[in-house]
Amino acid sequence: MLLGDERAEVCEYARKMVADGLVVGTSGNISMRSGELVAVTPTGVDYTSLTPEDIPVVSLDGSVVDGSLKPTSELPMHLGIYTGASDPDGKGIAASVHTHSVHATAVSTLVDEVPPIHYMLATIGPSARVAAYATYGTPELAESMLKALDGRRGCLLANHGTITYGDTLDAAYHRAEQLEWVCRLWLLARSSGTPTLLPGQEIEHIVDRLRGYGQG
Repeated sequence: MLLGDERAEVCEYARKMVADGLVVGTSGNISMRSGELVAVTPTGVDYTSLTPEDIPVVSLDGSVVDGSLKPTSELPMHLGIYTGASDPDGKGIAASVHTHSVHATAVSTLVDEVPPIHYMLATIGPSARVAAYATYGTPELAESMLKALDGRRGCLLANHGTITYGDTLDAAYHRAEQLEWVCRLWLLARSSGTPTLLPGQEIEHIVDRLRGYGQG
């Protein structure tokens, strides 16, 4: 079976995405790249019942090379990341996570950019932009996403959700979680008053610090 390990990991994180409340039902999707191939969640399938064999494998041009199920309708976004995005850390891009998380989606209807309310926004970059709205599953959405991702590791999708990437699926998923948390924090603070924001240079400073964070 092509990309057996990647397909198993996509299954694991798809179920985790549902359990963590980042999606509802079959919304949202996950992919992993290995070489010229991409394992991606199928369209319209209950993630709780997924098996590795259910995960389609596609080439970078979108052609299905293994698996009997159709890939997610958001395949253009995932392939757009692998072929058009550039990781600001230079680590490469091996996975992407698209969520419909509630708080981040709500924020995407209010602002053009997530304001620097907390330093963990730096897991995305100096800011998190909101990609202009386009119909789901279209090349136009993928193009809008790539503009918002310039120099960033993730973005919001207006009236839709979020997308993040990483050099591992764990890194991409962690960024999706942090982006949702920051958006939830901003909504809570905004509902009570006018939040105090961090200066841009502090966020840029944290971006640099996070590059060396952890045991690695």
